[in-house]
Amino acid sequence: MHTRTEHPVGLTMGDAAGIGPEIIVRLYEQGLPHPAVVYGDAHALRRAIALVGAQSRWQVQEVDTPLLAPPGIIAVLNRWQALPEDLPYGQVNALAGRGAYEYLCHAIDDALAGRIRAIVTAPLNKQAMQAGGIAAPGHTEILAARSGTEHFAMMLANDELRVILVTIHEALAQVPALISHERVLQTIYLAHRACLQAGIAQPRVAVAGLNPHAGEGGKFGHEEIEHIAPAIAQARQEGLNVSGPWPGDTIFMRARQGEFDIVVAQYHDQGLIPVKYLGLDQGVNVTVGLPFIRTSVDHGTAYDIAGQGRADAASLASAYHLALTMSAHTP
Repeated sequence: MHTRTEHPVGLTMGDAAGIGPEIIVRLYEQGLPHPAVVYGDAHALRRAIALVGAQSRWQVQEVDTPLLAPPGIIAVLNRWQALPEDLPYGQVNALAGRGAYEYLCHAIDDALAGRIRAIVTAPLNKQAMQAGGIAAPGHTEILAARSGTEHFAMMLANDELRVILVTIHEALAQVPALISHERVLQTIYLAHRACLQAGIAQPRVAVAGLNPHAGEGGKFGHEEIEHIAPAIAQARQEGLNVSGPWPGDTIFMRARQGEFDIVVAQYHDQGLIPVKYLGLDQGVNVTVGLPFIRTSVDHGTAYDIAGQGRADAASLASAYHLALTMSAHTP
């Protein structure tokens, strides 16, 4: 009987008109301590190999099922159609957008079946995906829906900070109504779980308030009193090391200085601006709560530099290595 960690990591190509194929090849060029299989288009990978001048080092082998490829081979799995060989770089393309969705779905199915160790995703373009007939907001929602996951959250991490979100892609005006005791509590649970998967034995979870000064005793809002603080209290009663609600303008610096292992932020920009301000090169996006490990780059398709051989694979490399770490700590 094989354990999940004996299987390859699944790398999804994302939008082939962007930098996804190139950064995947550059990741292989760095050397992989554990094998991978690419869910994507074979010709797009061959074109990326030529783009980075790696024809003498890598060949593409099309496969029907995830396998441990021999040295010098990039195994590519595509259960959808082939993309046009003259697919233009840097432009919204419906086929490339639909392909990104199909590659992700096939990787999810194989992860659920235990055929791959983890999923690491290159960026997709939401406009291209919608042009291809898929209305999902992004990776996170597709992953949760296809895997049947009810409680999930987005976490962004780098070497200095981990942040997990209570609400994700929501209009700011809608956020206060979405902050509930149950939702905050579930996110605290997921924050604790993510830290354990990262190898932190006793996670310290800090929860940010929604309002300025964490509401200042009800002066600037009541969400902290009615929902956030009670969720923290329940988590503490259950033995978790959780504190807050803390003002959002100071909690991230305290976490960066080592006081906490992860911050629970209430909405998208509250949590992601501090992480992205520290730089996108090493940032990793993690979907917490899935029945498998999924990590991703912390940047987009970079249409403006696609096809120019200038893409940086640092974020993808960080996502790949974090996927190895988290899957090693996950049964």
